[in-house]
Parts: sequence; structure tokens; C-alpha cells
Amino acid sequence: MTSTSSPSHAPARIIAAEDDPTTRRLIEFKLKREGFAVDVVANGEDLIARARATNPQLVILDLMMPIKDGYSTLRELKTDEALSAVPILMLSGKSQENDVVRCLSAGASDYMVKPFSPDELVVRVRKILQT
Repeated sequence: MTSTSSPSHAPARIIAAEDDPTTRRLIEFKLKREGFAVDVVANGEDLIARARATNPQLVILDLMMPIKDGYSTLRELKTDEALSAVPILMLSGKSQENDVVRCLSAGASDYMVKPFSPDELVVRVRKILQT
């Protein structure tokens, strides 16, 4: 699985923010099974703190969360000098074009609509990490 590893052969670190516990467990299980190092949190505020502490290679970000939603979290990540280059995959039940365009225009690398295929998530994560 060379696509999940950095040159030092450490697994790529991913942080996922998702408020639904079932979806959070699914993301964590599927990505860990594929060889990634995964941290999961329930809101944007916890994601920002974890990202600053761990320097992830990728963030998976839900839009609708308590405390700090995905839009404001995305903006904060993209304006933080240390985190602005980290790719962000948005994952949301919101499928309207304006939501997708808003996130991609604000710097998200990709956007997936829930419900999602866990296998498609893995493919998109690998693709983002290769670029």
C-alpha cells in the first residue's frame, strides 16, 4: 500500500470530523483497515485542535456539526498558516450545487455526498493524497 505511506513508510495521518457516531466509526474502521492512521472527532473545534497537534496529511470534514460547523472549520483551516496546505475532503448530506461550489471555492479538495460508499471514500482519499 505505497499510496498510503509517506517516504518514511509511516501511514498517512487523517483526521475526520463527523458528528454522527455511526458514520464516524465507519470512516475510522474503513480507513484504518486500508492502512491509514486515523483520528476521529465530533466537531470542528476538536478537529482544529487535533490538526494543530498532529499535522495531518488529510482532513475529512462534515458540514453540519455542533459547536463549529464545517464551513467555519474549513475557513479556519485554510487561513491557518500551518494547516492551509492540508487537503480537505468535505463529506455532507447537503447535495445542492451551491453547497458544493461554496466548499470547493473556499479551498476544499473534494466533496462527497452522504450516504456514501466506503470504497469510494477510500479511492478519493488515495487520489487526494497522491496529488
